[in-house]
Amino acid sequence: MALLELEGVTRRFGALVALDQVAMAVEEGEVRAVIGPNGAGKTTLFNVITGTVKPSAGTIRFAGESIGGQPSHHVCRLGLSRTFQITALFPEMSARENARLAAQARHARRWQPFGGAGVFRQAAALADAALEQLGLTSIGDTPAGLLSHGDQRLLEVAMAMAQQPRVLLLDEPTQGLSVEETAQAVDTLARFLQASRMTVLLVEHDMEVVFRLAHRITVLHRGAVIADSTPDAVKADPAVQDAYLGGFA
Repeated sequence: MALLELEGVTRRFGALVALDQVAMAVEEGEVRAVIGPNGAGKTTLFNVITGTVKPSAGTIRFAGESIGGQPSHHVCRLGLSRTFQITALFPEMSARENARLAAQARHARRWQPFGGAGVFRQAAALADAALEQLGLTSIGDTPAGLLSHGDQRLLEVAMAMAQQPRVLLLDEPTQGLSVEETAQAVDTLARFLQASRMTVLLVEHDMEVVFRLAHRITVLHRGAVIADSTPDAVKADPAVQDAYLGGFA
């Protein structure tokens, strides 16, 4: 059984069909990329999976449990964490404090008046481990607002990892990065993914990044899946080439 399964997932905004009968099965330990032209429905798909937006129809199952329409905080506690296209950090807090807050937010006892010190210590340990996984230990005490854009993007991944997810959803992790920053970030992500064997759903426009990281690729066009296969098969698919106007053939 796949760890994350979607069957017939549809999302309508009035007359606009943003997702049209999307089906997908992501196995544990798999890095799955979701690609498509602008407006294909990629971010809507992430929002539906993580509970930001409710599906209009269809089924979403995580580890065998139906999560379609569940609120975001419930989905997160089950073990799905995500990053966003636009960097969202506390700029005056250190990188370590940002990661600690992310870990603490998922803890069931985070609001209890007693036992807070234990929760804090556990969250701090998870934060340190996540920073180490992403190669950010050396900048742990640096205010997030002073980090390079590349390190800020990696810090967001570390914050998601501090929540100990079973599935990590990365929404455009290299967006806004220079060519040099992209290369460094991808090298770091590749090492991290190989070492952690984390199950990942990745939205990314940079095809070199996709082909470097993904085990399998799902292609969306106008909200519908037009291809779902290995990177080599997707690269050679005429329907995919048409959707991208031959941009990466």
